Amino acid sequence: MVAFAVVLARLTLEPSAASEDLIHSNLRPGDSIRNYLEQPAFRDTVKQIGGNILLGVPFGILLPVLLPKARGLLRVAVVTALVMVLVELVQGSLVRGRAFDIDDVILNTAGALLGYLVIGRRLGRAVHPRRHHWWHRWAGGPARTPRTSRTSRTSRT
Repeated sequence: MVAFAVVLARLTLEPSAASEDLIHSNLRPGDSIRNYLEQPAFRDTVKQIGGNILLGVPFGILLPVLLPKARGLLRVAVVTALVMVLVELVQGSLVRGRAFDIDDVILNTAGALLGYLVIGRRLGRAVHPRRHHWWHRWAGGPARTPRTSRTSRTSRT
């Protein structure tokens, strides 16, 4: 997670003086994505959209492992979106040559969901198996030990 945080900071929080004149904030979902798709250079489109999606994938893998309460598709999406909004706010307000872009948040969150669905869900369950609560005994939920069948209980009497 520390390595990912360092990479995230380097990719998103470094100043970009070369692109300072080209940068503008985007608060309308879909505008930047549409602009990326209208670019003549397909490689730049893949770099922008694919890069933002790939940047979110580690969240979908690491969140269920590091924070068991963050397991679940909706929880991964919410936590990732909140973190990415914070990153974008810092970018837009403190880093020269960078701006807030809601489409980056959307693409990062989509990447986190992809990472969660492909690897994170299974990895999170492997590291943190489901807990058995005391009320499962009475509520008909999953039991810790197999129950004996009715016929074996009645045959003993």
